[in-house]
Amino acid sequence: MSKFIGEKVLMRIFTGELKKYGHKPLYEALVELFRQEGFAGATVLRGISGFGSHYVYHTHKLLELSADLPIVVEVVEEQEKIDAILPKVDEMVESGLITLEKVNVIRYTQKQWGTQP
Repeated sequence: MSKFIGEKVLMRIFTGELKKYGHKPLYEALVELFRQEGFAGATVLRGISGFGSHYVYHTHKLLELSADLPIVVEVVEEQEKIDAILPKVDEMVESGLITLEKVNVIRYTQKQWGTQP
């Protein structure tokens, strides 16, 4: 097992479940983009409630099917890769919020098959 400790950038993209990019959900298109660009990983989180700049409250209730629940897409990567991808992300996200913050990372990785100890 190897260990990385260092500084990276956390990018969070706040959007809605119903937002699209082309014919796909925006969050799926973003994850595909990050994967194609060789990012270390991406996580999509689905919120149970929230509101945005228009103050419309979105929630999921037991007896009510709510549409457009909050979605957060998170990636942690080097500043240079974030800077390079940001214009494309900006083009894809027509409405929402993007935040960037420096984070200290501790990452554990397992050795790949066939490598020496």
